[in-house]
Amino acid sequence: MKYLMFSRPGDPAPRLGAVAQGGDVIDVKAAAAPKWSGECPATLVDLIRAGADAWRRLSDLLRGAEVTHAAKQIRWHAPIPRPAKNIVCLGLNYASHVQETSKPGRQPKLPEVPIFFTKAPTTVNGPYDRIPWDRAATAEVDYEVELGVILGANARNLTRAVSRGHVFGYTIVNDVSARDLQFRHGQWFKGKSLDGFCPMGPVVVTADEFGDPQTKRLSLRVNCATRQDATTADMIFPIDVILEHLSRGMTLEAGDIIATGTPDGVGLGRTPPEYLRDGDVIEAEIEGIGTLRNQLVATAPAPDRATSADTRLKPPSRS
Repeated sequence: MKYLMFSRPGDPAPRLGAVAQGGDVIDVKAAAAPKWSGECPATLVDLIRAGADAWRRLSDLLRGAEVTHAAKQIRWHAPIPRPAKNIVCLGLNYASHVQETSKPGRQPKLPEVPIFFTKAPTTVNGPYDRIPWDRAATAEVDYEVELGVILGANARNLTRAVSRGHVFGYTIVNDVSARDLQFRHGQWFKGKSLDGFCPMGPVVVTADEFGDPQTKRLSLRVNCATRQDATTADMIFPIDVILEHLSRGMTLEAGDIIATGTPDGVGLGRTPPEYLRDGDVIEAEIEGIGTLRNQLVATAPAPDRATSADTRLKPPSRS
């Protein structure tokens, strides 16, 4: 199944939907509630937390259900509009990205264990919404297409052999980044966590339908020009290894979101660096899921001040 969150004209409240065979949207509550004993899941997180029996039951109920909305007549929201926790992200998880962000003349060193950082829940943005650019906060906005993993069950100390069995589904994440803040602070949280800097969606594809997550092509375009093009087979740490490391001594919960890293082609890796500009349209695409399409829109004027010395400090590493 492919699930989404959407709202209808005149009713801004997000509601759970499923993509029908032809691409239009089934209103889950309207289609399933009459046959559902108890409270029908109202959001994707509600469905995830209801457990595997509820997933199978809902999937059966929706087969052949009446399509209630044309895809072009609704507003698409992020599948999880406000995560309960920070989004966990992987840094430097593609060798090509390690290469492009290494200092000139220095031999790239691949990480020996996964590198984790997080993005704040307030970064989450819709799959077709504008990305707000506060130019008083950053002058260097970058893009990163990533495969997102949605956990389906609470888990701790997972082994690699069983870890992928705890995944509910997969989505697309654009890990929009403020590189100057990332450099200035010497860590990645602030530069990754500006409001609206995590477009997500347009759907979550359930693990059973998505198939092997390590065989998918991912790409990103800026104003129709391809900037990133790779496959998830190029990950240094595949998803089962990521989950094994992340869950060691740490409880993961149903609905948690993990962004698994980006390949080469980011603006930071170009010579000279080529960051996004006001009005640019960014399309992040992953095979089997779909495409995010967002426009970067300045919401504040650029500050009229000289660059201070601390903004030129370089971090120990880059993501």
